[in-house]
Amino acid sequence: MMKYFKWSFFFLICGMIIAFWRGESVQAGLGFKDLIAALIICSLEVSLSFDNAVVNAIKLEKMSAIWRKRFLTWGIAVAVFGMRFVFPIVIVAIFSGISCREVLNLALNNPDQYAHHLHEAHVGISSFGGAFLLMLFFEFMFEKGKTVHWLPALEKPLNKLGKIKGAPTILTILALCVPQIFLTAEQIKVSVVAGIAGIIVHLAIHGVSTKLESMAEAKNAFALKHAGLASFIYLELIDASFSLDGVLGAFALTKDVVIIAIGLAVGAFFVRSMTIMLVEKKTLDKLRYLTHGAYWAIGSLALLMFASTIQEIPEIITGGLGVALIVSSLISSLQYSKKNG
Repeated sequence: MMKYFKWSFFFLICGMIIAFWRGESVQAGLGFKDLIAALIICSLEVSLSFDNAVVNAIKLEKMSAIWRKRFLTWGIAVAVFGMRFVFPIVIVAIFSGISCREVLNLALNNPDQYAHHLHEAHVGISSFGGAFLLMLFFEFMFEKGKTVHWLPALEKPLNKLGKIKGAPTILTILALCVPQIFLTAEQIKVSVVAGIAGIIVHLAIHGVSTKLESMAEAKNAFALKHAGLASFIYLELIDASFSLDGVLGAFALTKDVVIIAIGLAVGAFFVRSMTIMLVEKKTLDKLRYLTHGAYWAIGSLALLMFASTIQEIPEIITGGLGVALIVSSLISSLQYSKKNG
């Protein structure tokens, strides 16, 4: 196990040292408090992102060796710096109408004001992330020829429903419409635009990725060259959608964006380590229903993100529900393996 997590523990130690130094440089005696905050944020990120690791592993198994390596090298840089630090700043700039440079200045020098703008952008962030992740959930549930069902009473009817043309988009739009009943006119405009953007981005990236994969199987030269890039971008967008929830939740512990970035970044390293372990140990092949549990966790997270546009949802609920679904699918997988040898 340690061979997969040794670098993660190395960055954990480095991250906690930096967090302590950051706290002490701001105010004497604050270092230990910031170290604890960073450690808790890291733990939350890992607990909220196990389903992310499973999805990463599913997609990664289909990628070529070179793009696997790039996802685990370039990808970690994008995940750590881009999605956990730059992406929230861009999101705040879009929804607040101020420049990225000004938002960055607020994040570093006026964290309370930055947190305020991020909170105001919550409706748009949650609508975008919820729509993108719900499309991802339906992508799995509506898969053609799907014969393995963890929760057959739910999954079989869903799979049949997927035969309707455009079912993922229709159902996601319907789910997006529900919270609009409880929002103000201004919030509705933001939520609908962000939600539709999430759907369009998923359709575009998933469509291109699928098309290139099928062309690559036919030995098309262009597809062989670019299929990995499309899958890489798709995985990074999935990672971004998962990280949105962690970024918002982290502000309940501290307003210091540097401490938040450290905690989320270290957590991202552990998620990547889990992904590598799942791929190399062929864990998803051995545990029959683990993938199902991860996608049900994704579906529940998407709906909770929609619900959070109306009422704040505690991290213990979003994280706890995801863990409960994954653990349940793990137990079911072990029982199946024991029963069938």
